[in-house]
Amino acid sequence: MFSLCRLLTILLVVFRYRLDELVLSSIRHPWASRLLRIARLGRKPKLPRGVRLRLALESLGPIFVKFGQVLSTRRDLIPLDIAEQLAMLQDRVPPFPSEVAEATILKALGASPYELFQKFDREPIASASIAQVHFAELHNGREVAVKVLRPGMREVIHKDLRLMRVLAVFMERLGPDARRLKPREVVAEFDKYLNDELDLIREASNCSQLRRNFTKDAERTQLLMVPEVHWDYCASTVFTMDRMKGIPVNQIDRLRAANVDLKDLARKGVEIFFTQVFTDGFFHADMHPGNIYVSDAPESLGRYIALDFGIVGSLSEFDKNYLAQNFLAFFRRDYRRVAQLHIESGWVPPETREEELEGSVRAVCEPYFDRPLSEISLGQVLLRLFQTSRRFNVEIQPQLVLLQKTLLNVEGMGRDLDPELDLWDTAKPYLEKWMYQRIGPSGFYSRLKQEAGQWAQIMPQLPRLVYSSLNRPDTGQALNQELKLLRQSQQQANRLLSVLCAVLAVAVGVAIWALVGR
Repeated sequence: MFSLCRLLTILLVVFRYRLDELVLSSIRHPWASRLLRIARLGRKPKLPRGVRLRLALESLGPIFVKFGQVLSTRRDLIPLDIAEQLAMLQDRVPPFPSEVAEATILKALGASPYELFQKFDREPIASASIAQVHFAELHNGREVAVKVLRPGMREVIHKDLRLMRVLAVFMERLGPDARRLKPREVVAEFDKYLNDELDLIREASNCSQLRRNFTKDAERTQLLMVPEVHWDYCASTVFTMDRMKGIPVNQIDRLRAANVDLKDLARKGVEIFFTQVFTDGFFHADMHPGNIYVSDAPESLGRYIALDFGIVGSLSEFDKNYLAQNFLAFFRRDYRRVAQLHIESGWVPPETREEELEGSVRAVCEPYFDRPLSEISLGQVLLRLFQTSRRFNVEIQPQLVLLQKTLLNVEGMGRDLDPELDLWDTAKPYLEKWMYQRIGPSGFYSRLKQEAGQWAQIMPQLPRLVYSSLNRPDTGQALNQELKLLRQSQQQANRLLSVLCAVLAVAVGVAIWALVGR
């Protein structure tokens, strides 16, 4: 009954915001055109399609808002105007009662928040679709932030996800254009993100990993501050970390008033991103202004502060190498190398003609070089490369789409701080240095050290392994004999099958002749 009522509600919202027109207009079929004329009744929607979709998702509630936020990251699949509107979706969810938060903490940690903490603020400081945050103070006087999962979320999410799967199957049957959007895969990706965010232990571990990465040396510590996790006060529904104080990165006037060097801050943001991606292969993938602050404390003035670690991205060594070489080849306008990288990666079919792919990449990338360097978007370049790759039947990896979305966020924040920010000038030396460290003498020595332990175990065994291999009886002749016998058996079976088919054909012919003769 709930599913039926929910489905009716969704259909009402669809017709209210004329999303039927959005679906029908994207289907290239005569019947779709006729249905579209009937649905419009001579009137066209007043608002753009992206705005209507955003308003519809907001009216359907927090789960659909979250779905729109995830969908906005798939700019390789959806039109740009829709992606930009979906990126504007915000969680506008009233907080749940403080008594419920206290009961959740009691159940998860075995004691009430007033026993666990010296001080606990009953009123939440922030509330979103998945959780809300309360400030508290440990008994040692340390200030912390306690994130509490919204109760009953799993049941609500699973019910809405069931409906989304049904709608996704329906969309796929509308035609090839709808199938190109891969609705079932997008819903499955959304399911994974939501389940990850519903486990606050996972978020706490992401936070801990990122903090460890940026406390390796003094140089990194000056770039980014990550709160420390207090594991004794964490569970799957509760996440306790240091309270971080600062200014949201998009509040430019407050940053200026605090004497923060905005140009240096913009460059540091780009450096943080490339450090996470190419050095660590582990990056904060939700770097919008609401999750990034800047410290205004005298001892850490101008250092970034990261918050909300529900969505992170991971890259393999293969991914990092592919991205770095693609960027460098693009910087040098070496489009043949970009095409070769796509083929070598195995992301395009091996029969793809290198010069054809090179021409497509050139058509995408060359127009960017007519612009001032400060206006060129690396995120848009990566997006266009993905779009070009799709023409050659490439399945873009989800982690690279997540990275492209994060890069767009970083670029947006950087240029808000410094409109003249030249990402090329900032990124190119870093990428060249990284490539040198990978393929130069220092990279070779580093990898040799990494493999030394494994080689130390294997090398003493080599003489014994070689001796055993040389003394092993030669089974090649016996194997050849077995293969020969198997081939003869197969040939005999084929001959027998041919005879049986011939007999059966004769029998069928005789039966038909007898019937006709009667």
